[in-house]
Amino acid sequence: MQPIEQLIQGNFYHIYNRGINSCNLFNEAPNYIHFLKLYDTYILPVAETFAWVLMPNHFHFLVKIKENVIYKYSITDRSINAFRFFEEHKWETITPPDLSACEAPDSVKAGTNPENIKIPKPHLHFSHLFNAYSSYINKRYNRHGSLFERTFKRKLIDNETYLKNVVLYIHNNPVHHGFCKHLLEYPWSSYLSCISAEPTSINHEKITEWFGSEENYKLAHNSIQEIKGIEDYLGI
Repeated sequence: MQPIEQLIQGNFYHIYNRGINSCNLFNEAPNYIHFLKLYDTYILPVAETFAWVLMPNHFHFLVKIKENVIYKYSITDRSINAFRFFEEHKWETITPPDLSACEAPDSVKAGTNPENIKIPKPHLHFSHLFNAYSSYINKRYNRHGSLFERTFKRKLIDNETYLKNVVLYIHNNPVHHGFCKHLLEYPWSSYLSCISAEPTSINHEKITEWFGSEENYKLAHNSIQEIKGIEDYLGI
């Protein structure tokens, strides 16, 4: 069995999975919306997102795991300015430059990790996301059992060429699978966010930088994609 790729701080990963036995993950618009809300809750604190698409029976994300992130709340410091680690707040994170404003211990400011400071484990954030969404679907549709194939797939992207190609692959998924003829027609991807002036959690400035300009970004997405080579690289 191929070893599971760990999620290391500072690295880019393609995260993907499908419904068990290729069953649908998303049946109607509220499902997509709920999944994205859960994604914001569980994943945004520990990873930057550069591209995503939700298909009826599978999904793809391109993320970069955040560096030097710690949880905002701890379980031992009970002072008025504590980094308390209560269950309902456990996903809030904070980076070292922000700690000085919160009267953090000197050891934390220096970049060390005392026992009362908790460092996120990104793979658990993804696992909790999928568990939360599975519970929602099972309750909503009166179903039981697993929803996703185990374990969610992840592929380290350490090649600049494939970094851009994965963005194109993710955004062109709906066209590739015949759900639309043009990217603009599919609502459940980050393609529109990357060309919109509206506020978004997608780092569209960085993506535009990868492609050189917004015009080049659009042209690249409209070109014919070499799907098989990308899928072979990703192991899909």
